[in-house]
Amino acid sequence: MNSYDRYTAVLQGRPIDFLPRTPILMQYAAEHVGEDYAGFASDFRVLVAANLACAAEFGMDQVSCISDPYRETQGFGASVEYIKTGPPISTHPLKENKDFGTLMKPDPMVSERMLDRVNAARSFKKQCKENISVLGWIEGPAAEAADLRDVSDFLLDLAMDEPYACDLMDICLETGIALAQAQVTAGADTLGIGDAIASQVSPDMYERLIQPREKTLVQSIKNMGAYVKLHICGNITRLLPGIADLGVDILDVDHMVDMQTAREAVGIEVALAGNLDPVSGILQGTPEKIQTYVRKTYDTVGNPFIVNAGCEIPSGTPPQNLKALCEPVPYIRDGATEDGG
Repeated sequence: MNSYDRYTAVLQGRPIDFLPRTPILMQYAAEHVGEDYAGFASDFRVLVAANLACAAEFGMDQVSCISDPYRETQGFGASVEYIKTGPPISTHPLKENKDFGTLMKPDPMVSERMLDRVNAARSFKKQCKENISVLGWIEGPAAEAADLRDVSDFLLDLAMDEPYACDLMDICLETGIALAQAQVTAGADTLGIGDAIASQVSPDMYERLIQPREKTLVQSIKNMGAYVKLHICGNITRLLPGIADLGVDILDVDHMVDMQTAREAVGIEVALAGNLDPVSGILQGTPEKIQTYVRKTYDTVGNPFIVNAGCEIPSGTPPQNLKALCEPVPYIRDGATEDGG
């Protein structure tokens, strides 16, 4: 069973040999192949080569187009500065002026950084065929709005100027759908949605203002024929009822969230991915503790389950620790492993 078949089978509820491994690699991947973050974030060829090298070395079942949150933002007119030792830095086009008319019109096939991500998906597909899953990536409507306004200003908008915040999220939603479609057309079989700012709002605000727009985005991507993965950094426990209604295929769960609580909220139709603490568990952990945690978590939440940390694998993680995270965990069906153990 190749990686793509293993990954898609678990999402379709079919038995597999062992659990898919989909760690999020960005700075780690770049440095592991002797590149810096600036090259990784600015040139799809570096991103693709780094992902493929790590997938082959560590035993991963997915490669990813993710690098940073400012692909769409640059398309709207932001200036992006590349940093060799960390993620890019971006300006916020609406921070000083709330006028939507000042924004550029993002086009996934023209805007420099959006097109670079589309090219990453196309390159992955050309090199991987259907042997490994290709994860495209977009910003959620709230996250992109926060990138355009800056976090504190957008949170104030949500609290004090709901109509403006909603109009801005709708503009971001339109661009997210367009970038998702471009990546699916280029070869991505799954689209990740990053909407980290959502973890900072109340359940009421999330369910009234953000969740409906995420739901539209999720359904649009599924209509394209792709799987959907939601990634919201932080403690999303209080948002789980709304998240359960989104219709996502995969939910990344950060280490602050109890996995059993997440399973009870979303049911058995959603694959849970996570949720080992990237720092204390992965960077500072040991191979033995990592493997124990993964197996214990799988025993707790059952299928469908995908092996992952709670968020990005940190720079400086010992290679043996990432290998431990990706160590095959036999799939369990009806109380027995697929090989009968």
